[in-house]
Amino acid sequence: MTNNTENLLGTYLKDRRAKLDPAALGFALTRRRTPGLRREEVAQRANVSATWYTWLEQGRGGAPSADVLDRIARALMLTEIEREHIFLLALGRPPEVRYQAAEGVTPRLQRVLDVLTYSPAFIKTPTWDVVAWNKAAAAVLGDYGSVAPEQRNILRRIFCDPLTRAKQLDWESVARFAVGAFRADVARAGAAKNVQALVDELCAVSPEFETMWRDNDVRSHSERTKYLRHPSAGLLALEYSAFAVDGRSDLSLVIYNPATPDDAERIAALVQAAVPSSEAAA
Repeated sequence: MTNNTENLLGTYLKDRRAKLDPAALGFALTRRRTPGLRREEVAQRANVSATWYTWLEQGRGGAPSADVLDRIARALMLTEIEREHIFLLALGRPPEVRYQAAEGVTPRLQRVLDVLTYSPAFIKTPTWDVVAWNKAAAAVLGDYGSVAPEQRNILRRIFCDPLTRAKQLDWESVARFAVGAFRADVARAGAAKNVQALVDELCAVSPEFETMWRDNDVRSHSERTKYLRHPSAGLLALEYSAFAVDGRSDLSLVIYNPATPDDAERIAALVQAAVPSSEAAA
């Protein structure tokens, strides 16, 4: 580490410990000249020596290990983004990925989906479970609300649902992209163990999935145009884009924008037809 990096790290650690409440963490409040925890109290919580922790804040003693940084992050009760920040300051790299299963979406995220009135959009996890969607997605891609949560997995729908398969203009190309992008997402999220049961299940029920999975391809979420055969609207062209959800590394937003005004009109008709009469009259 450079001296500049060490000073930035020390300043940040000092600021974080100053914001902690000693009493809430079981420390006495007597004879404190400054707010927050003392250095020796942080060291005690992190199970490191007080002298070494003092040197760390002072920019002495070299770079800490990833394990020690994790312990300091827990001792200072850092958020995930704050934990990442001290890794970048201390080691010049983010921490290794720790996969955490998604816990659903906030009302604000759902409102983002809902404002995309005629653009099918949904939010998925790194393991490709759809956890939120808008009315356009239900009308064009399929009503996720009508199936059990475990059946909202995109790979299950592609390989096991005949209706989803029939909608794809070039099913094999779509399936190969999905498998490759899924593999990349899972690796990036550190979720390989979490999807093993799903992979085993799909290999057992779909020889096509097993073949594609064993090809070991990886794909990126590049912008592209998707073509769908809708049973009532006909062939639809949709521009595909995927976005990270800020502050939620466990989620990504997928939007399909109508590629032409004609596609937009037909999707609008599908959405309007799906609106209950009581809601349409409101």
